[in-house]
Amino acid sequence: MRRLSVVALAAAAAGLGHLAPAVAAPIYPIADGDGFYWAPPDVGNYQPGDVMRSRTVPAAGFPGATAWQLLYRSSNSAGAPIGAVTTLLLPPGGGMNRPLVSYQPFVNSLGTRCAPSHSIFDGSMQEAPALNLLLARGWAVAVPDHLGPVSAYGAAKLGGRLTLDGIRAVKRFGPADLAGSPVGMAGYSGGGMATGFAAALAPEYAPELPLVGAAQGGVPMNIGKLAQDVGLQRSPLFGLGFAAAMGLEREYPNELQMDRILNPAGFALRDQIANACTQQIIDAGANKSFTDVFYGAMDADPVVIRVLHENSLETFPGVPRIPIFEWHGGSDQVSPQLVREVTGRYCAAGTPVLLNMVPGADHGTAIIAGAPAAFGYLADRFAGLPAPSNC
Repeated sequence: MRRLSVVALAAAAAGLGHLAPAVAAPIYPIADGDGFYWAPPDVGNYQPGDVMRSRTVPAAGFPGATAWQLLYRSSNSAGAPIGAVTTLLLPPGGGMNRPLVSYQPFVNSLGTRCAPSHSIFDGSMQEAPALNLLLARGWAVAVPDHLGPVSAYGAAKLGGRLTLDGIRAVKRFGPADLAGSPVGMAGYSGGGMATGFAAALAPEYAPELPLVGAAQGGVPMNIGKLAQDVGLQRSPLFGLGFAAAMGLEREYPNELQMDRILNPAGFALRDQIANACTQQIIDAGANKSFTDVFYGAMDADPVVIRVLHENSLETFPGVPRIPIFEWHGGSDQVSPQLVREVTGRYCAAGTPVLLNMVPGADHGTAIIAGAPAAFGYLADRFAGLPAPSNC
């Protein structure tokens, strides 16, 4: 199941290469039926990271923890104000300014009900049990809905911005007592992309945040190149790639419009999965290919290329200024060489990077192999130890 983000991002990049101008709008998800998620009419009057609404929720699956959900102000890729949600878990025992980890899960869905603020408690988030390991260390854990209010699956730069504004929100939220907390970030695969973008955006977007380090694994560094590697073949997970194309279209509606190049089967698939979670998307698109849903041949649209570059860490010019732990499977379908090249660029800019290539691990197995070291790495950063580097 942890190959999902790989195939999805690759197929999205390949599918978007077909796009041509059109007048129809993307298909957006049905709004969450819970009014807590709805941004107030005056959302533009708030600053990024301001808490607009809060509530406690049952902490199912996290014994002894207290769970809060915060609606905070952020911005989409066009700069328009939006509301976003993060879920905050506080371990038992109290204590001010305890370490805070923002954990970005991999989310492979289009429906609002599939967001982490739901899946963390309903049993559908595969990574949720591991968060108890962080709580057991006495750390607070924030889990943002980093696809945003329209489930813009594939929009990694947006995910980085939502992560940083979610951290701002948690630190500004008085009842949590985290205003002075040091902050670490972690995530794998699609969650690693959001984490990586948060680290790269932070020096300019959120320089005030006391970030001590980021642990990111299995990160696809370039969506377009990944498409060339694994996205142009039939796959049982093709539906996820199609879904990621839909998510990017939602985030860039004026640049990416699918209607001109969808054939009847493509329109039917888009309608079928517009509000779907992971397994529904997989089932609907199983073993299809681009020729099954699109008209025409691939082309190199400069607008598409710009959007893909904007959402690929290899081509994004920002450089993290915090220590980075990067782990990756040596046999990962996601190019290990691109990971070496991007972390090399960070090293050349003076960023301390510890790169751990897990011998023989693929995308599905590397997460388990690298997570303990990733959590230990953050513990050392919280303890103020010098950041190791193998640059």
